[in-house]
Amino acid sequence: MKVLFVGDASNMHNCLAVQLRRMGHTAVVASNGSRWMDTARDIDISRRPGLMGTAGYLAKLLCNLHKMQGYDVVQLCGPIFLELKPWRIRPVFDFLKRHNRRIVLSALNTDYLYYTACHDGHTYRYSDYMVGDKPSPFVNSSEYINQHQDNWKQPYMKAHFDYIGQRVDGAVACLWEYYVAYKPVFGDKVVYAGIPIDTASIAPRYIDSTPGKVRFFIGIQRDRNVVKGTDRLLAALKRVHERFPGECELDVVESVPYAQYLDRMSHSHVILDQLYSYTPATNALLAMAQGLVAVSGAEPEYYDLIGEHDNHPIINVVPSPEGDIEQKLEWIVKHRDQLPRLSRESRAFVEKHNAAPVVAQRYLSFWKSLLG
Repeated sequence: MKVLFVGDASNMHNCLAVQLRRMGHTAVVASNGSRWMDTARDIDISRRPGLMGTAGYLAKLLCNLHKMQGYDVVQLCGPIFLELKPWRIRPVFDFLKRHNRRIVLSALNTDYLYYTACHDGHTYRYSDYMVGDKPSPFVNSSEYINQHQDNWKQPYMKAHFDYIGQRVDGAVACLWEYYVAYKPVFGDKVVYAGIPIDTASIAPRYIDSTPGKVRFFIGIQRDRNVVKGTDRLLAALKRVHERFPGECELDVVESVPYAQYLDRMSHSHVILDQLYSYTPATNALLAMAQGLVAVSGAEPEYYDLIGEHDNHPIINVVPSPEGDIEQKLEWIVKHRDQLPRLSRESRAFVEKHNAAPVVAQRYLSFWKSLLG
């Protein structure tokens, strides 16, 4: 098959492309490198700030459009797959639709449908935007304002999503959260595939014995600190460290390139990732593939979706009740003799559910069903 990925997030599309090539397919990634992560891509469509940056970006797109035709499948990084306003994205979408066989959405980040599900009062018990019936800390933060989050509820955003959604051939969700947001609208046109992890290139560093000190690792993204809940995770971790200074230590990393991030993470025992998620995302899964233990989201709904009833190695934290995070972190420190077991179970979990060949095969099966 010939597959084009347009846009990327946390290296997901690039990881899939690498695996598809190993399996004998043609795969091309056109992206901005997931912004500061600077992940690999075949066609660079990164954008610089300012008016000149906009002009250069549009010129770059026009010069590369001829490389984006003739594919069996084009997989878009959500409906906002370019760093442009919706009305400027539409002509590019129409071009891709005309000159390729099938167009598929990746449900892998915030879009109109996910934003709406977060606010409907019944899809989730908590989300980036709401905890129960109250706004999350993110909604009252400068992050929310700086990222123009209110734009998601504007009529033009719904119109754009409707235009794209009615014309794509299907959608693939990488998380339980996106799958349940898309299912009522897309029905059988959406499938769950998970996040691919290149386990073949990651040698596990198992925790073979009880550590004298638990090394906790947390990565901070400057513009996503509150929305991911890393502000609350870090605050709870610091309080636990104050109570048990001789039994744990912290490594806090902020907005470093992808390769450096992975290297720093590999020297820890436990990684703290997201607070408002039902599902472990890329960072948690990468850590687990290395044999580290993840503190993240892992709700029963997620395990039910993937059919995993035995191996539950993720330390699930929730935003409410208050104190849940601290209790779980304190449990890790006091029961660090459990880390060797959780280390091996974590790697086994990723190999079973998220290894790149496993996830790539799910994509291939879905694409083939669309191609008939």
